[in-house]
Amino acid sequence: MNTSLLLNFCKQDLIDRYSGSILGGAWSFVMPLVNILIFTLVFSKIMGARLEFLGAEFTEYSYSIYLVAGMLAWNAFANTLLRVTNIFNDKGGLIAKVNMSLLQLPLYIVLTETVIFIISLVFFVGFLLLIDFPITIHWLLIPVVFVVQQLLAFALGFIFATLSVFIRDIREFINVILQLWFWFTPIVYIVDILPESARQLFSINPMYLLVSAYRDLVLFHQLPNFSHLVALLAFGGCLMTLGVYVFRKLERDIRDFI
Repeated sequence: MNTSLLLNFCKQDLIDRYSGSILGGAWSFVMPLVNILIFTLVFSKIMGARLEFLGAEFTEYSYSIYLVAGMLAWNAFANTLLRVTNIFNDKGGLIAKVNMSLLQLPLYIVLTETVIFIISLVFFVGFLLLIDFPITIHWLLIPVVFVVQQLLAFALGFIFATLSVFIRDIREFINVILQLWFWFTPIVYIVDILPESARQLFSINPMYLLVSAYRDLVLFHQLPNFSHLVALLAFGGCLMTLGVYVFRKLERDIRDFI
């Protein structure tokens, strides 16, 4: 699959997401903006949720900043994982008609979710500038964390995509896992409220380590734990290698089943 075809898939994916609507692809900008407004206005203004660690001058919006930093990461990860998992079943008709690389096909999903993440991040930065929250040089490392995150999402999704061709229950299984995984990750709550024994469990949660890295960069203006990122990068690489190996063994059967 060449680059132009991949970009075309990405463009069409953004258009098809809101096909039939008046605004069409413009919803790709509207929805992230609406989400940012909900997180910031509802939780800061209406619910009055606050955190004290950002300092008195940002107390009003502290929880909103904490929440958005986690939600942007989670949305990109979860959407990538779920959509890659379903790729072979969703594109079965196209795969049967067009000779294409099944290994490269899911890459357009990663590209699409990257575009949505960037749009959301731009709106987030706009909000932070509006309230005079400092944007530091640490933000330059956000792409590094994002690459590690998306590698992990793609690798897991590709393994499940291969299996889901033969086991249809995989799709529903992933939906359940993502629900549990979301609440096992401190996105809407603070990990400090949990007992010390419970906090130790979070060290085995990759998304907790990734969300913490984002918050280190955005909220605390400090470098993330690079040992965690390197470990997750290696883990994602191993999963990707496993996924490619399993796919190669089953590729002919996948095309037959589809």
